[in-house]
Amino acid sequence: MKKKVALVCAACGSRNYMTDKNKDDATRLELKKFCKSCNAHTIHKETK
Repeated sequence: MKKKVALVCAACGSRNYMTDKNKDDATRLELKKFCKSCNAHTIHKETK
């Protein structure tokens, strides 16, 4: 089963993406995505 999580930009703090994640996984998700606010590829981390 999956749950929805929001991804927040590590540089500016804007929430740009929503994605699915396994419920059993305890680690926080980190992806390199494009941020529209920063106009660059930055690390996006999973929020609570």
